[in-house]
Amino acid sequence: MTSESKILDITQIKEYLPHRYPLLLVDRVVDYELGKTITAIKNVTANEEFFNGHFPHKPVMPGVLMVEALAQTAAILSFMTMGVKPDENSVVYFVGIDGVRFKRPVEPGDQLKMDVEILRTSRGIWKYKAVASVDGKVAVEAELMCTIRGAAEGQMSARGAATE
Repeated sequence: MTSESKILDITQIKEYLPHRYPLLLVDRVVDYELGKTITAIKNVTANEEFFNGHFPHKPVMPGVLMVEALAQTAAILSFMTMGVKPDENSVVYFVGIDGVRFKRPVEPGDQLKMDVEILRTSRGIWKYKAVASVDGKVAVEAELMCTIRGAAEGQMSARGAATE
């Protein structure tokens, strides 16, 4: 009995995200269920550019980048669920971010585990529950709302979103 791999490496991730260094914030996808959930990893290293200024005396990953990492994880799940890969004209935009709570700092050496669940899609708006944790302790949680524009939007319309 064979089963489809539920892991994406960095090369495969780059097929679903237009982001590149220094703003590509997903290193590996470790599990997913199309139309439902995804789990991804960001290895936070001391070499991250943002640590030079945030903060030199006590390096902490900026909260906005933790939320961005969750959004990138959500985008991967959305594109895979739609069965499309974005092109140079595809962009995922935030529509809303609700209930953001920061529970613990993320520091160099931490591994940020990101769990994202699709709550619903309607009229091109995707809503997700997103939680990032380190060593089993929640670092940030939020509800994210995004929309996809560009070529992938047209592909989505032509094929129909799996969750709409």
